[in-house]
Amino acid sequence: MTQLASHSHSRFNQGSGGGWHPNDPAIVAGYIGWLRQEAKARNLAEAPPITALRTLVQTTPSLLSLANAMFAEALEKAPETPLGQPSVVDFDEFLVLLNVIMQTAPEAYQNKSDHPPPEYEAAGLIGFPINALLNWPMATDAGYDFFSNMLVNSSFRAILVYWSQFLVSPASTYVLTEAPRQISPITVALPWLGPDAQSEMVKVAQSALGDGPNPTPASFSDIFTCDPNQPSYGFKSWDGFFTRTFRPGVRPVSAPGDGNVIVNACESGPLQVVPDVAATDEFWLKGQPYSLTDMMANDPLAAQFTGGTVYQAFLSALSYHRWHSPVDGTVVKAFVVPGSYYLENYYQGFAGSNPDSSAPNQSQPFLSSVATRAVMFLQSDNPKIGLMCVVAIGMAEVSSCEVTVLPGQRIKKGDQIGMFHFGGSTHCLVFRPGVNLTFDFYGQTPNINATNMRVNTKLATVS
Repeated sequence: MTQLASHSHSRFNQGSGGGWHPNDPAIVAGYIGWLRQEAKARNLAEAPPITALRTLVQTTPSLLSLANAMFAEALEKAPETPLGQPSVVDFDEFLVLLNVIMQTAPEAYQNKSDHPPPEYEAAGLIGFPINALLNWPMATDAGYDFFSNMLVNSSFRAILVYWSQFLVSPASTYVLTEAPRQISPITVALPWLGPDAQSEMVKVAQSALGDGPNPTPASFSDIFTCDPNQPSYGFKSWDGFFTRTFRPGVRPVSAPGDGNVIVNACESGPLQVVPDVAATDEFWLKGQPYSLTDMMANDPLAAQFTGGTVYQAFLSALSYHRWHSPVDGTVVKAFVVPGSYYLENYYQGFAGSNPDSSAPNQSQPFLSSVATRAVMFLQSDNPKIGLMCVVAIGMAEVSSCEVTVLPGQRIKKGDQIGMFHFGGSTHCLVFRPGVNLTFDFYGQTPNINATNMRVNTKLATVS
């Protein structure tokens, strides 16, 4: 039997979630306007994988029809951005703007306040910049079919791999130290290592909930491994900054000698707990039920989890992006499953009553079965837990789910087992039937806007 401590179970509530897109759509609109200006000013040669996608679509009548239809319908439903600019006009313009993104890294933003002082207030980042161009096209019927296509996803994977070459290069560090500059009439881009952005990241780290006193220091350089005396604090790329590590002691492991305590695998906010999960289910439906066989890529071990429990949580944009083992035990299997990149649940698009303006935030359970994901089966030393599974799910721009453990490897609770690169995401912990769990969410009810819980802190106890 699964218990939710003092909280009753409910499906996850809707909201923006994680800060991967600013709450104010005008900031996203200003960013798209800036991309247009950059495309005209820089006149970049088209990246080879974008040319390959263009050729695929232009030479495949069914894909060309879908590509034209999804942008036409999105433009009809949202012809202007909140800044009075036209929305992305068509597939050709999308490719032009996408080409600019290939030479940029996500920036920190401030938004002009309606109530100064201060004149500007933190607005976060556009952590899914490609998604910013596709939020409404994804929401159409044609978009659902287009982004379900295997060849389209293969092409996008090539594009994301190409972009990753920039994001791991020294050229991408410009966003860490750049001078503030105006992106639109209401938005300023700031350096990540400047005082304003550092303050926001410290605030997110310090606000994370957990077991016992919060051990988080009050400065960025005391929280994260870095050297303020080195250029870019020693970070060699945007990805190096994005995958930064906590300093020793900042995220201690709860009850390291107690196998009945399961710890949080990611710095993340609780989304939902679902018991009695089916082996197979129609995960594309409105309710987004979990389908274990699909989630675990038809692995034979999936059968052991039928009727078990899934816990899902969402990572924050300004937080920590590595995965840690929730238990002491042994790695049984660990592999990455290729999947979709810009597909959302059909009913979170225009087919539903409340289209997701930050797609695919509202589609996280659905994505557990279709998106690129890492599947890690762990055999806990505690027989009351036994075999469990960690599923790290890539969303949108996440082109790399990196597993850092091998089958047969012994791991301790709190040991690193992998990481997300380039963007944020969601993850699931899956338990077999009969594992009696009591979760602790530290006074909050799971929902898409939940506050982060600290990685390695107590998440649940088993009895």
